[in-house]
Amino acid sequence: MMISPLANVHPDAKVAEGVVVEPFAVIHKDVEIGEGTWIGSHTVICDGARIGKKCEVHPGAVISGVPQDLKFEGEVTTCEIGDNTIIRECVTISRGTKDKLKTVIGNNVLLMAYVHVAHDCIIGDRCIVANAVQIAGHCTINEWAIIGGTTAIHQFVTIGKHAMVAGGARLGKDVPPYVLTTRVPAGFAGVNTLGLRRRGFSNDKIREIQEVYKAFYEEGRNITQSISFVEENVVSSEVRDEILAFIKGSDRGVLRLVKEDYT
Repeated sequence: MMISPLANVHPDAKVAEGVVVEPFAVIHKDVEIGEGTWIGSHTVICDGARIGKKCEVHPGAVISGVPQDLKFEGEVTTCEIGDNTIIRECVTISRGTKDKLKTVIGNNVLLMAYVHVAHDCIIGDRCIVANAVQIAGHCTINEWAIIGGTTAIHQFVTIGKHAMVAGGARLGKDVPPYVLTTRVPAGFAGVNTLGLRRRGFSNDKIREIQEVYKAFYEEGRNITQSISFVEENVVSSEVRDEILAFIKGSDRGVLRLVKEDYT
């Protein structure tokens, strides 16, 4: 361990081998930090933090802070961060409440400067969340999603895997997997074709995804009609069934087509 004498590390904190703690960092009692992680100056790692291996926590970040939720009653909860995750300057991540008892950030995630992740959120592996994105409580962002800068995400919103959200969006509805969104008002803007190709999706698989979303967004049906049409007319496949399950399971409803992007 390389802990600066100017850092304040509670003697009961569990700090693994190879961890670097820079001057003026503060690490509280109920904290676990994995091997090879770097903790920058002026960070605050609060009770309940569980940080994985080879992470970076940059100056000014506050990890596992008390939830900004008036219903929080001091219950013992955690903020769990996977391996190889980068948390840039002034990011704030709250720990969970009695709803999920934890906030979870996956492996290989990048949270850029000034991101806020509220209590009980789940962010999957390999997500990128750009500068100043504000994520309200109880949200779920699935793996490989990319969220553009300054986006505001309403509580309980779910974003599907491999989705890409335009910078400056205001999300009050769920974002299905594999899609692009517009900004204001937020809506469906097509399939994330370029992103899928970069991640190794074949042209045939991308065409399957496009066929499903064409039925939902380009042929004038409402959601109920679209679900029935896809079930009856699109051959069952892993991606078809995944998209159907996401849309059927959406509590907030999914984004609709926006023909003009008012930005």
